[in-house]
Amino acid sequence: MRFFSILVVAAIICTSCNNSESSATTKEIARVEASYEDLTALFAEWREFENPPLLNGAPDYRNTTFKSRQPQFEELQKRLLSMDTVGWTVPQKIDWKIVWAEMNGYDFNRRILKPWERDPAFYKSVWTYRSDVPAHEGPTHHGTTEIWQYDFPLDEESKTKFLADLAVIPTLNEQAKTNLTGNARDLWITGIRTIKFQSEVLGMVMNSDEMAHDQEVVDALASAKTSTDDFISWLEDQVDSKDGPSGIGKENYTWYLQNVHMVPLNWDDEVMILKRELARAWSALKLEEHRNRSLPQIESVESEEAYDAIADRAASSLIQFLDNEEIVTVKDYFEPALREHLGSFTPKETRNFFAITAHHDPRPLFSHFYHWFELARMDIEPNGSPIRKGPLLYNIFDSRNEGTATAVEEMFMDAGLYDDNPRVREIVYIMIAQRAARGLGSLYAHANEMTMEEAGKIHSEFTPRGWMKTEKELLIFEQHLYLRQPGYGTSYITGKYLLEDAMMAFAHKKEKQNKPFVLREYFDSLNAIGNIPIALAKEEMVSD
Repeated sequence: MRFFSILVVAAIICTSCNNSESSATTKEIARVEASYEDLTALFAEWREFENPPLLNGAPDYRNTTFKSRQPQFEELQKRLLSMDTVGWTVPQKIDWKIVWAEMNGYDFNRRILKPWERDPAFYKSVWTYRSDVPAHEGPTHHGTTEIWQYDFPLDEESKTKFLADLAVIPTLNEQAKTNLTGNARDLWITGIRTIKFQSEVLGMVMNSDEMAHDQEVVDALASAKTSTDDFISWLEDQVDSKDGPSGIGKENYTWYLQNVHMVPLNWDDEVMILKRELARAWSALKLEEHRNRSLPQIESVESEEAYDAIADRAASSLIQFLDNEEIVTVKDYFEPALREHLGSFTPKETRNFFAITAHHDPRPLFSHFYHWFELARMDIEPNGSPIRKGPLLYNIFDSRNEGTATAVEEMFMDAGLYDDNPRVREIVYIMIAQRAARGLGSLYAHANEMTMEEAGKIHSEFTPRGWMKTEKELLIFEQHLYLRQPGYGTSYITGKYLLEDAMMAFAHKKEKQNKPFVLREYFDSLNAIGNIPIALAKEEMVSD
């Protein structure tokens, strides 16, 4: 694979990124004998470094700070590159590659992506939900307020922490006005929407019944909201001066894929794969519709009681299927993790794409909620490697987590999940087409061949049955996220492909060994390896 060709340990950072500030060098770095314990110790230092220093209580993203810290980064990087991994186990060598990828991610963000400079949404501080992947999707600053982690009304310990979290917001908003010097028009315009939503959330929390008797917290929320509103006004004043592209370009996109997210593809490869998957999903859908033409259509449910009933049946059906058909070892925490996220009834006129699918049959969406099994595993049975135990930085996990969640929708279908109702197979192909269409649009946006709005038209137009045309907020949210985070919009489909490729390699290895392929063994192996890029998981699974 292209990104693994480090035959001579050299600082090859950014060989494809045309940037005069790159830390790239062709000097060989002498190897030194090192142990895996040396790597884990360096990893701890690296993660401590990656968390920026504070400026007036908020994370410091000023250019002067990045420049002053660069020698320390280069020293950490040099120590990693000098490690002689001869004699290490395959998982240990893969852990080395993970640390390498994270350092590449830091360097790429510093030179190219620069979210603190180009992306107003980077300064979103208030999060009302836990992501369904190991960390928040997209570039996120280091001082967020995770409202979903608090139980209101607050006890004294939680109140102290909440006040400290809120205190970051005004300071960081002021710093943002200095840092945001970029000219990425689409990121700027859509980022204003994100910050406006933060203001709305702060207002709702401030005016909630739980806050009524705690003036100190109300005052802190009011200060954060006032600051956020002032930040919005400042951003709006700058809009007319922003006329530049928001994509990072094909070369940078390819380098980022291969050297940060560890995806062994380039921009053109991803275009080809997503076009192929879009065509396959549409044609498979039409064949399914033809095959099912004598069967009744699935009608959407139109009441709270009806939705709760089908969601309950769907959750039970999925868990029983995974267990009875020996798809994966079903842990005690699987069903509780799923049932926390069954959703609720939504009136037809306000349903977005995923709500539409769930109101017909939730099982395809609940298959994607394999996510929640993985997060529960991280909480309850964390990986033994300190490097894999928590979320990888910079969304490096996307091919693994989003790719797996997307792949299992079709894999579970092919294994028989919908034998009781073949019409549900149609929903699965509609969901695949939607992921392929939105990812394809994001590729053109990053190549600066389309605006974000034009990319969204592909996303909307090539989702079957017009199911992306019913509610615009999801469309804007997704295309904005994928423009902010290179590689994420395509990771659902390319990660699916890579997971299928890993299954093929695993089955081929078993065949060569004259051993049977056992599906549960495959998924259990994948789960045990952890939330690392799927190409690395494949390498570990097929190693001798």
